[in-house]
Amino acid sequence: MTHATAQEWQIDTVDVPAYLAALGVEPAAPPNLDLLEHLHRAHVSTFPFSNVEVLLGEHPGVEPATVFDQVVVRRRGGYCFEHSQLFSAALQTLGFTVRRALGRVRSLQSARTHMTVLVDLDGARYLCDPGFGFSITGPIALDDGARRVEGDRTFSVGRVPDEGWPLCSLNRDGEMEHVLDESTVHPADVRMGHLMTSTGEDSVFRQRLMVMRHTPQGHVTVTEGGVTVRWPGERRSHEELGVDRVVGLVRELDVRVSDAETEELARIVAGLRSRPGAVTLHRRHPGPRRRAHSAAQSEE
Repeated sequence: MTHATAQEWQIDTVDVPAYLAALGVEPAAPPNLDLLEHLHRAHVSTFPFSNVEVLLGEHPGVEPATVFDQVVVRRRGGYCFEHSQLFSAALQTLGFTVRRALGRVRSLQSARTHMTVLVDLDGARYLCDPGFGFSITGPIALDDGARRVEGDRTFSVGRVPDEGWPLCSLNRDGEMEHVLDESTVHPADVRMGHLMTSTGEDSVFRQRLMVMRHTPQGHVTVTEGGVTVRWPGERRSHEELGVDRVVGLVRELDVRVSDAETEELARIVAGLRSRPGAVTLHRRHPGPRRRAHSAAQSEE
């Protein structure tokens, strides 16, 4: 990365030692794949994926300093634009060669509203995806046919042409999670994507509660309707919950909200549940995943 690019992304406004302290990581080695793996897993296990800021209508924006304050200091969680900017700033500060990338969630017709991190290391390029709700917990080589097995889930990378333009897809158990291209991304692109996902009338982030986190017990997803827990292996449970318990679980997943915000979030969740045609994102029994036809698709 050039000095100018580092300045453009304002990585010096991110307190990387404080970020690493929050992860409980003390890098003692130069940039290598083991360290990248460790940082990726620590990030998704520490900071939840959350759209609470959007639902509360007070999202402060996605400038790097703001992202650091939101995710690390105030512990509000975030989605891809926050997680990927924070992760890439930390990696770059530690000496990794980083490239930001944008992509489309689950469909070539979706807007480019998902942000990932590409890392060049030892002659290979790796995809890191710390800001997708239920995604990889570590890097995967950005090579056609590359695979990463996590418990009962298999992630793979493929090549997808879009009117002749080469794209890479990240697939989970054979189904596309998102596609990305390797064209240059600038901060203005991130601000535009965030504007769409946080204010767009058809954005799923304004229509549903989505809080997710990788925990020692498994991956936990909280929506306005209840909670889904996925354990390593094929076990999965879903429980429908009342509004107060939903909001309580949001706090248990370490999205920190004040008492007044808790009351407001409960009011918002109740409103989401009462919308005509409202459904939960999860089913009690495994089945085809619901496709969200919106500007910003579900990242579950």
